[in-house]
Amino acid sequence: MINNIVISGFADEIHPQLDEQLKVVRELGMDHICLRAADGKGVADYTAEEFAQNILPRLEAAGVKISSLGSPIGKIDLHDEEAYAKQLSQLEALCQMCKLSGCKYIRMFSFWMPKDTDPDTLTEEVLKKLSGFAAVAEKYDVVLIHENEKDIYGDTGARCKVILDALSSPHFKAAFDFANFVQCGEDPEVCWELLKEHVVYIHIKDAVKGNKENVVCGTGDGKIPQLLKKAIRDEGYQGFLTLEPHLVLFDTLQSLETEDASKVIVVNKAKDGAEGYAMQYNALLDILKAI
Repeated sequence: MINNIVISGFADEIHPQLDEQLKVVRELGMDHICLRAADGKGVADYTAEEFAQNILPRLEAAGVKISSLGSPIGKIDLHDEEAYAKQLSQLEALCQMCKLSGCKYIRMFSFWMPKDTDPDTLTEEVLKKLSGFAAVAEKYDVVLIHENEKDIYGDTGARCKVILDALSSPHFKAAFDFANFVQCGEDPEVCWELLKEHVVYIHIKDAVKGNKENVVCGTGDGKIPQLLKKAIRDEGYQGFLTLEPHLVLFDTLQSLETEDASKVIVVNKAKDGAEGYAMQYNALLDILKAI
């Protein structure tokens, strides 16, 4: 395989229970996961003490490390001050989990926007609140990785660039998601050129333009094979490629979507989460072998 490229994945798409997640990833030969949910509970709902007592020992016993914490930080309404205060507290705990586990990255977002509002009028408030998150990350020497996501401020390549250029922080970088750009009507190749200097983490998720449905990587409109070839071979990308299969309706999917989750997974592409995860993993291996 390619030097300095590590394959990880959102293992809660395999199964709600952590032990089953770890069993499947080890059987596939993987030794990293993105921890988004374990035992049916979102990572941000754990305290650092619970993580240290209940999660970390099982990871260590399985020989599995954390590539990132798949947190929901920033996936709140922009003007919800109570939710923002709660997430600042949750971020403190997530940063403590990073220090306990040796994890460097926390995935996050840039707020749900009020409907029928011009996003450009929200830039100042978005940047102010993101700076608050970034200050917490800096205190712990952790890196927040902003995921481009549907319906948040940073859903387009241009607005992601506004955020990343304005904050200009080693503690606030980009997680590049091919499928989410497709589902927002963006060209992933144009977005890559805009953002590549900020990208430190890549999600492996693909989608088609027409009905915006998620598909196996390399079979959609995300341009994953050509952009990974460019990033890895031509531009020297090093780090994680993190599977986010979205090929089977899994327990926490609806909480990730603003609309009906069945719109992104119209029909299960596999019999269960473990098979869908393996499908995405093997498709990525084929792409990397070609590179």
